[in-house]
Amino acid sequence: MASQAQPAAPVVRKKTTGRQRNSMHDGFLRHRNFRWMKIATVLSITCLVSYFLVDVQPRHNGGSWYGYTLGTIGALLILWLTCLGLRKRAITPGGWSLKAWTSAHVYLGLSLIVIGTLHTGFQLGWNVHTLAWSLMMIVIISGIVGIYFYATLPDNLSNNRADNDGAVTERMMIEQLRSLDRQLHDAAQPLDPAQAALVQASLEQDPFDGNFFQRIGNSYGGCETRAAIAELRRMRAYQPRMGDDPLDKVDGLLQRKESTLARLRKHLQIKSMLQVWLFVHVPMTFALLAALSAHIFSVFFYW
Repeated sequence: MASQAQPAAPVVRKKTTGRQRNSMHDGFLRHRNFRWMKIATVLSITCLVSYFLVDVQPRHNGGSWYGYTLGTIGALLILWLTCLGLRKRAITPGGWSLKAWTSAHVYLGLSLIVIGTLHTGFQLGWNVHTLAWSLMMIVIISGIVGIYFYATLPDNLSNNRADNDGAVTERMMIEQLRSLDRQLHDAAQPLDPAQAALVQASLEQDPFDGNFFQRIGNSYGGCETRAAIAELRRMRAYQPRMGDDPLDKVDGLLQRKESTLARLRKHLQIKSMLQVWLFVHVPMTFALLAALSAHIFSVFFYW
């Protein structure tokens, strides 16, 4: 007797909570129960303790044997940390997965604050050595900003895209704007020339218009849609109300467009903030490598 096929079990889709989304983004910080944070902490404490135990005459400086030791450790760490960009091109599982590598990048990078500063012996001045230390600190601080952005902004991005019908993508927002523009074009036909000109200005404005600072600050003072809503309402205040006023439909469409524009611009703001720190972190990293090379060359040249 042929056996009857068992019905397939229903697929249960679990809703992703805000806490779960956060764990996805900060997982590299908690990797293996903060393994690399512990390693970096031990390394930093070891350097601090040895700094006070090792007697260097007349005082600690980058040119002593101890300074050379810390400098070598710091330089090798900097060179290794810059390899993260190359490492991202080869995604592999295991102990040296991309998540593990990123976790090590963050915590060992923070340990450079201790290692690099102790290497200087707190002797800073107007020279290439202090330049290298300053650039290192700028790179580390910009990296801290990047960690904060990646730990908080993705959740804000998801919340901004959330809708009653699910997540709304950037393409869907743009399609909504195009649909509203088509409806506005048709609804504005019965309007008088002055009113139609306001709607036309809204239709002609590029939704991506605005400079870098406007996008980052989400500040669009010259929004034609917002201006059209305000001016049309001002005009209506001095006109008799009719039973079937075409301005009612135009006003409703303009409000929907303004709401969609606000969501799209917020989306672009968050995306820009996720990328803007790289415009500091990456160029400063290359500047650090150049200054570090000059620093090492000058040390051996005058040795």
